Amino acid sequence: MIRRKNTVRFMFTIEHEFDSSVITLVDEGKSPLREDVTVQAFASVVTFEQWDPRTNTVSKISMSPEQLRDLTIALNLPEGIYRTSPKS
Repeated sequence: MIRRKNTVRFMFTIEHEFDSSVITLVDEGKSPLREDVTVQAFASVVTFEQWDPRTNTVSKISMSPEQLRDLTIALNLPEGIYRTSPKS
C-alpha cells in the first residue's frame, strides 16, 4: 500500500478461484474498526460475508449480479425512485 498526501488509504485482497472471485475488504478507517468483509462473486450470485462479534456468527447477504450493478449505480445518485429501461 502506498501512502501519499491527500489520498485515501485502503486495503483489499483479490483471489480468483475455479468458480468465483473472492475479494476481502480490510477496514483501516478510524476506530472502532469493523471486521473484514468477504465478497464472493459467482456467475449467478454475489455474496457478502462479515463476522459479527456481538452474535458470534457470520452475517451473509446474497444478491444477483444485476442487484450488485444497481447498488453500484445507486450509490452515486441522489434520493428518488429510479427504473432503468431494457437495452434495445
